[in-house]
Amino acid sequence: MTDKKNLAFGRRNFILLTIGMVIVILGFLLMSGAGSNESTFNPDIFSPMRIKVAPVVCFIGFVSMIYGVMYRTKDKESKE
Repeated sequence: MTDKKNLAFGRRNFILLTIGMVIVILGFLLMSGAGSNESTFNPDIFSPMRIKVAPVVCFIGFVSMIYGVMYRTKDKESKE
């Protein structure tokens, strides 16, 4: 049995980390798609969705994951 007071993260931290992970996965899915090969060129690889929107979505996901790690509940602040 684990003691909940000895855990490094609280429930809210895990929720924020999960939301950040889902946003990052969404960003990578937006980046994916058919590519070019030796015989055909696919101009869709340079679409704004792949080169502008998806990296920004991934960045927002990574920032929210950092926030989830750094988030501190009010109870921990008052005890210290």
